[in-house]
Parts: sequence; structure tokens; C-alpha cells
Amino acid sequence: MTKPCPYGSHRVLAPLGALPQSADRIDNTMICYDNEILIDVTTLNIDSASFTQIREACHSDPEQMKALFLSIVGERGKMQNPVTGSGGMLLGTVNAVGKDLHIDLKKGDKIATLVSLSLTPLKIDRILALHMEKDQIDIIGQAILFETGIYAKIPSDLPADIVLSALDVAGAPAQVEKLVHEGDDVLIIGAGGKSGVLCAYQARKSAGPTGHVYGLIYDKNEYGDLFGLHVCDEILIGDARQPMTVYEKVMKASLGRKMDVSINVVNVPSTEMATILPTKDTGIVYFFGMATSFSKAALGAEGIKSEAKMMIGNGYTEGHDVLTLNLLRESKALYALYAKRYGSEGK
Repeated sequence: MTKPCPYGSHRVLAPLGALPQSADRIDNTMICYDNEILIDVTTLNIDSASFTQIREACHSDPEQMKALFLSIVGERGKMQNPVTGSGGMLLGTVNAVGKDLHIDLKKGDKIATLVSLSLTPLKIDRILALHMEKDQIDIIGQAILFETGIYAKIPSDLPADIVLSALDVAGAPAQVEKLVHEGDDVLIIGAGGKSGVLCAYQARKSAGPTGHVYGLIYDKNEYGDLFGLHVCDEILIGDARQPMTVYEKVMKASLGRKMDVSINVVNVPSTEMATILPTKDTGIVYFFGMATSFSKAALGAEGIKSEAKMMIGNGYTEGHDVLTLNLLRESKALYALYAKRYGSEGK
């Protein structure tokens, strides 16, 4: 073959000319080319929107879910949910590093990939376990990371399963750190979830004592965990698929002030307007969830005459891995929450 492409286009089988993420099928032959990294995979962390959709489609039946995961990877050569289009990330051990790559990795290093499974060549030999509460799958398999793919070494001071869960959503709190400023009013929609608690914690840090953070949750069972972080001025309970109800709750809590920044980290569709409506026309709306519809957001904003700046979270911003893991290090309460939910020691 010709020299492998740094973006992985040499792995695309159909349609030719596409990049791996948008391709229908990619080559998942586990041969490590000169500019690739071969990984022995132990755990797949499936994107929340994708895992939720698959669980619902399979009526929460583990065997049906396993069969569907195997079918998707078998057909596509990658883990890309055909309904949501999203993937996830993985945890594994470096098996080989291509000779053209001059990086700080060697065989045996444990890493988490920071690029989507929707573009990662993957082969699953066997599914060992499904972890419904963590959106994770333990497998025996292998994957390929391209030359431009980013990764994080698993640090020695944090458990690997907790690191994997945190890094899966690391782009969200890192963007919050950039978007929220001292004195801002901030709304986190989905504040009790995996990315939501990190975003709420970072929003509190960034907004400071003169700012206000409002967290919206759907599941009442998340209230105690979020309250225990002491980062939200008020925790609201509501369905983000009902924009007027959410708007009224936020306006009542904020005494009529619209938000400077609204962050959407939910994993269900049709929550765009509940995010835009309570936001100032000059404010910022950040959509991190993969269930977001561009057309619903764009046309919905137009329909209410909003000029809010809307951003799509792509899961990466420089230094997002370091920032997110440092949040777990600096907050005992946040670490304890993650350990309870996503760590093996908390089960």
C-alpha cells in the first residue's frame, strides 16, 4: 500500500475518499502500520447517548445488547452507533508503536484514547461484561490509533476505571473553564450526570463568589450527589424536553435573570430549546451531548429571535485531560462521587 495517511484514510473501505469517522466501513485488520499504534483493549467506554439508545432498543437485555455491539463492530470495523452516529473511547495497553512515530509510548503502557470510537479501527474477540451503570463494556480485543489520534497515559495516583470515565467527558469541563467568567450566571442542563457534575464544579470555580450556578436534573436520585458537592446555588428538577417549563423554573430561581452561559450535557434528544430559551441573546450556549440536533438548535434560536452564540462540543480542547483529572484530585467530594458511581471499589 502507499504511505499510510496520518488521518487514517488508508483504512477507509467505503465510501472511498472519506475520513474514518464519516465512513460506513473501515478496515479493522489488526496490523500496526508504520504510523499507527496497536492497542490491546480491555474496556470500551460507550458514549452516553449511544449506550442509552442501544439499551432502550434492546429493552435492557444484556445478551441482546452484546449481540448488537458485536454486530455494529463486525459490520463497520468500528464502534459507531448507526442511530446516534457517536462512539466513545477505550482503555487498553500498548501492544506496538509504528516505527515512524516518535512519541513517549512503549509496549506495555496503559492508555485511554481521547478520540472517538466512531473513527477507531476496532476488533472485538469477546465481550466479557456489560456495566449498565457506567456505560462500559469489558472486552478482549484490539484497536488502532492513528498518527493524529490523541491519548492519555493512565496516571499512577488514580484508578484506571475512574480515569476512563472522567476522560470520556473531559472536553466539557475544560470548555466550561474557558467559557465561564467571574460573576457569570450559568445553567447546567444535566448537572447530575457524568459530565454534568464536572461542569457544575468547574462552573462554580470559574464564576466565583459573585456568579451563580443553576443545575437542572431529571432524575431525583441525582439530587443528593449534586447537592453534596456544594457547587450549585439552586438545583432544579425538570424535563429538558419541555422548554417552557424549564424556562419558567430557571427564571424563578434566578429572579428573572437570563443566563450568561448555558451548558447542555444530556443524552436524550429535543433539549435544544430548553438550553437556548433561558440564555441571554448575547450569551453562550454550549452543546456537549451527542443527541443534539443542529437544525433544531439553529432554527429554534431563529424562531425566538435569539443571537446567542452556539457552540458544539467536539470533546477536545487543549489540556482537557489534565484539567479534568486535576478536578478529581483537588475535590475529595467529587472524587468520592466518581468512585461510587464509576469505580470498581464503589461497587
